[in-house]
Amino acid sequence: MKNGDAQPVGAGTLFVISAPSGAGKTTIIKAVMPRFPNLNYSISHTTRQPRPGEVHGKDYFFVAPGDFKAMVEAGQMLEWAEVHGNCYGTAKAFVMEKLAGGESILLDIDVQGAGQVMRSDLAMTSIFIMPPCLDALEERLRARGTDSAEVIRRRLDNAKQEIEQRFAYDHVVVNDVLEDAMTGLCRILSGPGAGA
Repeated sequence: MKNGDAQPVGAGTLFVISAPSGAGKTTIIKAVMPRFPNLNYSISHTTRQPRPGEVHGKDYFFVAPGDFKAMVEAGQMLEWAEVHGNCYGTAKAFVMEKLAGGESILLDIDVQGAGQVMRSDLAMTSIFIMPPCLDALEERLRARGTDSAEVIRRRLDNAKQEIEQRFAYDHVVVNDVLEDAMTGLCRILSGPGAGA
């Protein structure tokens, strides 16, 4: 467990998970979350408009750009980034409240956001999920059928840079066989001090 002080007795554990696009992170997380009733998926703040069916406080905390900026300037964000003109971030208060109440939190964030959290004074367990190789990643991205060749190329370029950051994480889980990756993540989430 990196970064910061030991967790108070009874406190939850903060898990930070990152992966390149197409590595299967979302699939793995959705599969293992039901096995850990004390593990909460972190809810981010965003300035984008809700999509049909999205619920404030469940999918995201939807806030006005000015309010988000004020939170950043007041140092209330654990991590944040601007993506395609919209801001996304994790409020410190949300995370601290859950941890203090003995609940564990899973932050599903990109490498940039994870770096911000790692530079904080919070104790955490960080996990990087990666594909077995770039060829496999490219194959998965193409199989989605949702992105143009240009977008896929950009995602692969980004993936190369993100994979180089894997050594900054406490654990690396290679998603070659899905069941094996799920088992590996479960082992980490239920490890000593996990609190899940």
